[in-house]
Amino acid sequence: MNIIIYTLIILVVSYILLRLIASTSAKKISKTVRLIIFIVSILLALLFALGGRFLFSIPLILMSLGIIKLKGLTLYQMIALFRLIQTLRNSGRFSFKNNSNLNNSSTLSVDEAYKVLNLDKSKKVTKEQVQKAHAKIQKKIHPDISPETARLSALVNEAKDIVNKDLS
Repeated sequence: MNIIIYTLIILVVSYILLRLIASTSAKKISKTVRLIIFIVSILLALLFALGGRFLFSIPLILMSLGIIKLKGLTLYQMIALFRLIQTLRNSGRFSFKNNSNLNNSSTLSVDEAYKVLNLDKSKKVTKEQVQKAHAKIQKKIHPDISPETARLSALVNEAKDIVNKDLS
């Protein structure tokens, strides 16, 4: 008799959960699953780290980094954007304080333009590769996504023009 009752309870709970999942939007389910995976992986990583199993905790932490999204960007994309900003800041071409002065664009050297677009000048670069690299970066920093990146977006556009002139 107990088996019948437990089976009925499991079936009713399963039915309710499936109805709930069916009526929820895919975006909300995706967000919830990402959050659950992130929390579980961080908890497991902490348990492994506290237990002295640091090598087991590293893959869990790296897995959870890809799940985090900030304004539509993954953490990996944020790191790539940070590297781009650092390259431009080190060359004196970009400053967060100077992003309202768009008309005063600086002239990039050809080497810096290749570096901004993350292209290797020593290899044969085609215009399609330049266009793909430009589009990939612009997806991350376009002023429509974030108004603070307008100056950076202008520098990337300038870099694309310089590389295209160099290829001609």
